[in-house]
Amino acid sequence: MADKVFQLVGSCNNYPWGKKGKESLAVQLHKKTDKDFGIKDDEFYSELWFGDYPDFPARVKETGELLKDVLDKNKETLLGKKVINDLDGQLPFLPKILSIAKALPLQLHPSKELAAKLHKQDPENFTDPNHKPEIAVALGKFEVFAGWKPLSEIEPLFQLPALQQFVPKSDSASWTDSTLREVTRNILKVDEETSKKVQKALLSTPREKLGKAEYILDLLPRLQQQYGDADPGNLVALTCMNFMTLQAGDAIYIPADGIHAYLSGDIVECMARSNNVLNSGFCPPADKNNLDLFADTLTFKAHSKEDVILPAKQKSKRTQVFSPPLSEFDMYKVSFGKGERNESETVPAHEGPGVLIVTRGNGRLSAQSEGKEFDLSEGGIFFVAPGVSVDLRPGGGEGLEVHMAVVV
Repeated sequence: MADKVFQLVGSCNNYPWGKKGKESLAVQLHKKTDKDFGIKDDEFYSELWFGDYPDFPARVKETGELLKDVLDKNKETLLGKKVINDLDGQLPFLPKILSIAKALPLQLHPSKELAAKLHKQDPENFTDPNHKPEIAVALGKFEVFAGWKPLSEIEPLFQLPALQQFVPKSDSASWTDSTLREVTRNILKVDEETSKKVQKALLSTPREKLGKAEYILDLLPRLQQQYGDADPGNLVALTCMNFMTLQAGDAIYIPADGIHAYLSGDIVECMARSNNVLNSGFCPPADKNNLDLFADTLTFKAHSKEDVILPAKQKSKRTQVFSPPLSEFDMYKVSFGKGERNESETVPAHEGPGVLIVTRGNGRLSAQSEGKEFDLSEGGIFFVAPGVSVDLRPGGGEGLEVHMAVVV
């Protein structure tokens, strides 16, 4: 019979938006579990994945086996009936640590219906038929573009002479979501020379004419330094999308087809089990997907910062739960302060499996029903089977912080 609690080792990747060398929390945490991993000072380290998805898979620390292989051999024990019957019989979520130095591509993740269609048409670029709604929990200061501003804030900006050209001719007296879709399409498809001229004109706009969007004058030079002064993503993000600065413990939810671009910071990210994405900005032209498809796919559920924020539910003094509106997972966050020793917190058993990572401090994990105990330290990753509760105890010093994705 398979162990019901066991330690994992994740996989680190190297996208150029990641932080360099030891500045990357993702690779720091990875190195603490994979002692033989060599960190190169001039290499970008962007993400630490610790699910069973084949692109950057986790392995069982003790044996080196792929997590997917172990789950496939022990589905009833390690995944449970709910996952087998309702969630495709595989780990339904993909957890990660991201360390972000510059903007990720301006992107959205297609819905299940579109993902299935794209996977059938182009399986090389769309590697699964699933959707990819996601949450991001900040581990420190986290900057992000996500969702749309209220139309009442967007429309006045497009009365500026430089931006009027993107507004479709219409008899309508006020903007609708259809107007915003066409404005986004027109910006993304603009030629480089026009994009440069518009961005230059924006930079010369007096602050008082930008109103709440005066931050454009501070952020636009920064984005231009990262991706050039012709990238249309600069215009879409700054004029149409919510820009937010979150602090440690804050979280956002990105629905399927929700437009977003993470800008900087370290986060715990978790999503439905998929790696499908449509890109439209903040990336080389060759990485951009069909721009008409991108524009046609856009949804407009989030039209304010409040629509994007995912508040935590306080379960106890030390436990918060982030519950996005999807069936694949919830995210637990368990925190102990500095110097705490003789305390414990229980993460209850669930119908499906869980995967946890230690993001701060050290301590002990015990699964009494299994007679198992493990030392916890930063970067430690553990799989927990359905029906198994775990007790977490800090080891003093820096305390203990654990993030755990679970199928509820």
